[in-house]
Amino acid sequence: MRRKIIAANWKMNHGPAAAGAFAEKFLGLTAPAQGRSLWFFPPAVSLSSLCEVMGRRPDVRIGAQNVHWESKGAFTGELSIPMVMEAGARLVLVGHSERRHLFGETDDQVARKTQAALKAGITPLVCLGETLTEREAGRTEQVVVRQLGFVLQA
Repeated sequence: MRRKIIAANWKMNHGPAAAGAFAEKFLGLTAPAQGRSLWFFPPAVSLSSLCEVMGRRPDVRIGAQNVHWESKGAFTGELSIPMVMEAGARLVLVGHSERRHLFGETDDQVARKTQAALKAGITPLVCLGETLTEREAGRTEQVVVRQLGFVLQA
């Protein structure tokens, strides 16, 4: 039987206090279930507080919304994989549409982040997808195949 994954990207919502309060309430309202895993991707500042509370549940995993492929260095504002792992995260979103389209993240950068995550033993959730313009032009399949190709070749 396949294990279902239910994932929630919190984007730029819920600071540490709100994340911790959510986690406490969530744990009180839900119980672990066979055949599913719940993945949460809070903002970076909330990783530790969410991991601390949600770490009690084997069906819940916490991930970072982004990482840099280098483990350290002069990359102001970036997060390294060792940093997010120290916070308790074991997942990372890679190549989210907002990272690609708002911040100019390239297919090559997505591939580098994916390989760095795999090498470090953290699970990447690689996001693939087209823009509205690409979809309207009938290029969805072409774009997704190109994006996936970069990740698989790295």
